Amino acid sequence: MAPRKPSANSKPTSPAVPVAAAPRAPGEDAQVVFKGLPVADGVIIGRVLVVDDDGVRVAKRPISAGAVENERVRLEQAVTASIAELAETQARAEKEMGKETAKIFQVHQLMLKDPGLIKPMRDKIEKDLVSAEFAAHSVLSGLADRFRAMGSNNSFGTKVNDIDDLDIRLHRHLAGEQRGRLKFAPPGTVVVARDLTPSQAAGFDRSRIVGFVTDLGGSTSHTAIIAKALEIPAVVGVQTLLKTATDGQQIIVDGEIGTVILNPTQQTLEEYQRTIEQRRVYRVSVSELADLPAVTVDGARISVIGNIELPDEVKKVLDMGGEGVGLYRTEYLWLTSGEEPDEDTHFKAYKRCVQLAAGKELVIRTFDLGADKVTQAREEVPERNPFLGNRSIRYCLRNTAMFKRQLRAILRASALGPVKIMFPLISAVGELRQAKFVVHDVMEELDEEGVKFDRSIKIGMMVEVPSAALLADVFAREVDFFSIGTNDLVQYTLAVDRINERVAYLYQHTHPAVIKLIRDVARAGRRREIPVSCCGEAAGEPEYALLLLGLGLRTLSVTSSAIPALKRFIRSLSIQECERVARQALSLDSDGAITTLLRDRARKIVPEAFSGRSAE
Repeated sequence: MAPRKPSANSKPTSPAVPVAAAPRAPGEDAQVVFKGLPVADGVIIGRVLVVDDDGVRVAKRPISAGAVENERVRLEQAVTASIAELAETQARAEKEMGKETAKIFQVHQLMLKDPGLIKPMRDKIEKDLVSAEFAAHSVLSGLADRFRAMGSNNSFGTKVNDIDDLDIRLHRHLAGEQRGRLKFAPPGTVVVARDLTPSQAAGFDRSRIVGFVTDLGGSTSHTAIIAKALEIPAVVGVQTLLKTATDGQQIIVDGEIGTVILNPTQQTLEEYQRTIEQRRVYRVSVSELADLPAVTVDGARISVIGNIELPDEVKKVLDMGGEGVGLYRTEYLWLTSGEEPDEDTHFKAYKRCVQLAAGKELVIRTFDLGADKVTQAREEVPERNPFLGNRSIRYCLRNTAMFKRQLRAILRASALGPVKIMFPLISAVGELRQAKFVVHDVMEELDEEGVKFDRSIKIGMMVEVPSAALLADVFAREVDFFSIGTNDLVQYTLAVDRINERVAYLYQHTHPAVIKLIRDVARAGRRREIPVSCCGEAAGEPEYALLLLGLGLRTLSVTSSAIPALKRFIRSLSIQECERVARQALSLDSDGAITTLLRDRARKIVPEAFSGRSAE
């Protein structure tokens, strides 16, 4: 079966593509399609460069007692050179990717300055009489192995990733190695690796390297964060590509849907090349709508706003035509630093967002930690099923001091411009009331300290679990707004892990149960006169936006790259038409039938928005 084609909402591709395909010779390897986790939008056609590096391989080299001091000096020099190099990398990353993303390299510097990490290396040189290379590698690889033994959780994987980065860097300085093959990669290169360190990704020459694919990795890894910041199409978690790929093979990386095609046929290449060109032309046309309002043909005003992970992304949202930020995922403050942010770090990030938003809406979601994000690494006994455990608002309410630090910073920032607070994964009224109590407690503290804040700040909640949707009418009496998070709502309603390929076919935003829950939430919002938005990834798809508007939503919060095409689509709709389609969808009993209905109707409205996409 031919791979599903990308939508018009992906980010622009690199000027290095498309790459023409040579005629396929008899006996040449057949086309192979892989699936992974998409972490950075865009489609790229290029040539493979395999980075087959499972880490540093260092032979145990004995030394004489008289050589100990020399090896210790070599180690110190390598550590000093590595710290200096990381400082340069951090400075360059700040300019290219923003301060928050660049903090990853500050963490690496702090690790190398930690006596608890460097002293065991010195001791090993002295006691075991081994080279500095072996001592450094032995200590770091041993530490990485301990994290690996803790499980496959993304938080542990990120730690391993950081330690491997330091291991490679120190070894390179000790051995006097060059930066390797990546430095001399030809233009149009797609890097294929078992895994990549943050430093490797940040150091890519984007005039040469246009995308990457890894067998390992997760959507919240430091490398994934950097890929998003650089806007390099990337797919991770492919698992078996490295066993098949060889240098020079042609490859297609679809960073929107997580598809990787090795040795594409001439037909597949031509289809993707047409798709890339059609999307390029379409992007040029929709970019002209950036400054125009998203108003339907019958005069309904729709608010299109953006989702962000890092403060500097606010500018990108506004440049794309967004009217503000509907979801600021603040947990990335933690993910990019590896440690809990203090109040000042919080405040600086929120202040930056307020300044960039320049009076436009800014919804700050409190930490959505837990599941695969950070917290399991801090637990002495990790949870067996963290997605159904102590995560999101539950984690915050169990860690009140941490929660208060974040709320203090948000409230302080609210004195500088319009800010709203949003709580994630609320499942019971008691949770919501407890969270609001903490907010009011923090307000009293700030009052006593004479600190200014917005006393009428709006407080809302995510609707991400069935219990919240079913009790929407009750919750609507307690909050100022709802935001429907379809990613988790689908996962919890259908009992399907959205990153598990074995059950991925069951993860459907168009499942009748999900649609009925969204309808009920929208109705509760109208009855209680509170706004309801959708901030899930599906909101950026034209056909799903058609359904959401028909169900009564008037605010859509999407990735910045999806905004122009979505506004173009909305300006071609009528609310009456959307409501008619929604009624038809609610009468159907299968996600397949609903998906077909939505795609057919959406294609008729704006056919060019679906150029190159499969009808499957």
